[in-house]
Amino acid sequence: MRSIIKFLTLTLFSIFVSQSVMAADHGTAQEAEAMVKKAMSFIKTKGSEAAYTEFNSVTGSFIDRDMYIFVLDLSGKTLAHGANAKLIGKNISTLRDIDNKAFIEELLATAKSKGKGWIDYKWPNPTTKTIELKSTYFEKSGDIVVGCGIYK
Repeated sequence: MRSIIKFLTLTLFSIFVSQSVMAADHGTAQEAEAMVKKAMSFIKTKGSEAAYTEFNSVTGSFIDRDMYIFVLDLSGKTLAHGANAKLIGKNISTLRDIDNKAFIEELLATAKSKGKGWIDYKWPNPTTKTIELKSTYFEKSGDIVVGCGIYK
């Protein structure tokens, strides 16, 4: 009986530890919101050109684990993107996720009407290279939207 209890205790401990380690590889909702606020402040103090250069840098201070900053204008044109430089300069307003959700259209509409919010969709994780559920926090500032997502 003791060996069964030891086995169950070790199993539960192992599950707890592995989940804690996996969670450390992912950003949290609070971290995503903080990164957006930090990015918006960076734009105001350094200017958009310097800020976008920093956001786009793979070694920059706005990429953390699976989180990165992106910036869109209100039409959906990508001004900065920490995970995919090929999107810079492209209008991504018609992008859809694997379930055909027009998440950028929804993000832009919410930004225009409410100023900030969260949106859920499925997107490739740049760290794992697999499609995962993602939640993105975004805020509108003037004629841009700054966002940062977390993978769940």
